[in-house]
Amino acid sequence: MSQQQVSSGERLGILKSVILGASALFYAYGVWNAVAHLVTVAQFGMNPYGWFVMIFSALFPIIVFIAAFAIGRRRSASEFGIVMLAGLALVAVFWMNVVALSTLNFSSLTT
Repeated sequence: MSQQQVSSGERLGILKSVILGASALFYAYGVWNAVAHLVTVAQFGMNPYGWFVMIFSALFPIIVFIAAFAIGRRRSASEFGIVMLAGLALVAVFWMNVVALSTLNFSSLTT
């Protein structure tokens, strides 16, 4: 193997690591928002459906991050970035649905 092939492979690994780290911060922010919202809504007393929705909304970014990493880890850096960005978009849409549910149908989550 030539030196040029080794250095380009290392650079790709570093680039993917940077993409992974940056996207992990955004996914962690999604988890942080969900936990903060869970604590806020829990103060009003939640029924089992409310607990399920709020706990799942905190776990959903973690599940999507793991799935996006599993899908994109063997791909190029640009494809890996696109997969991580698509997963983040999915988390954002899901989070908007949770916020809409808790805003418009608050009584369905609380006792």
